[in-house]
Amino acid sequence: MALAPAALSPTRSSQTVEGPPVPLKVSVVVPVTERCDSLVDLYRTHREIVSGLVASAEFLFVLDGGFEREAESLHQLMAQGEPIRVIALPRHFGEATALMVGCHAAQEDLIVTLPAYFQTQPEGVRTVLAKLQEGYDLVVARRYPRQDPWPNRLQNHLFHRLIRALTNVSFHDMSCGLRGFHKRVLQEVRLYGDLHRFLPLMAYQRGFRVIEVDVPQHPLDCHLRVHRLGVYLRRLLDILTVVFLFKFTKKPLRFFGLVGAGLFAAGFFISLVLAIEKLLGATALADRPLLILGVLLMVLGVQTGSIGLLGEMIIFTHARKLKDYAIDRVLRR
Repeated sequence: MALAPAALSPTRSSQTVEGPPVPLKVSVVVPVTERCDSLVDLYRTHREIVSGLVASAEFLFVLDGGFEREAESLHQLMAQGEPIRVIALPRHFGEATALMVGCHAAQEDLIVTLPAYFQTQPEGVRTVLAKLQEGYDLVVARRYPRQDPWPNRLQNHLFHRLIRALTNVSFHDMSCGLRGFHKRVLQEVRLYGDLHRFLPLMAYQRGFRVIEVDVPQHPLDCHLRVHRLGVYLRRLLDILTVVFLFKFTKKPLRFFGLVGAGLFAAGFFISLVLAIEKLLGATALADRPLLILGVLLMVLGVQTGSIGLLGEMIIFTHARKLKDYAIDRVLRR
């Protein structure tokens, strides 16, 4: 897929296209994980919008363990003939798994994902579908203008600023649950753990055409969100994981070699200073903790670089099986 323009920055748009219904068929996937509003209200509100935009649409709810009350309300909708399906997972697997399950079970090629709560204005679906019609592979909504408290906006800004500094790719709201994409995107990009937040970045890395569009934030999404320290530490580890996958999946020696070279250089410098002092008679080497530190750093540097070499050998062995790109189309006469 064609890369997005403008110096490794995905395209942004805030235009909403009005028009009559088009012959599109869409699967709307709603992963229900930790937080949810009334799923009946969520369905009816978005069903009214979607039915005026496409020829047919199915709603697929994936219940990530529990949610018996929500399952009962959805069952009542199904009994009334509403075009919905429900998949209940036996226990909590996380949003990434719920998304993969829902998109695998979706019957249509075009997929729109919604959070299980009112995060953006329902009319934002119109903007997402319009951009999909223009040929984009993945459309991610950006809640703009933001109406929630400043700590939420500050956390979001710092999160994306760090991502931008480490990957040189600019997004503004990757955590927004309103997205639209072709089914082949999740056939190429495998999600696990908490990597669902980084789907736009991972799809962009695979070569898919990604665009970010502005969608007004819903008033019900404006409560303060402050997490425990462990949550922020896990997010930081997720960022490091994605950065490694983004830059060094097929070049592990560049990462481990750089770290190993730094460790070895530090240890060598310390050992060299101590050796010069010994030769000049300034001090003895016995009982010098710095000597142990210098030797330890050099050993760690060699071991870290060896890990990179082993990674390169594994990559070389399996190079024919690796595929980190997506084919847009093949032109024939």
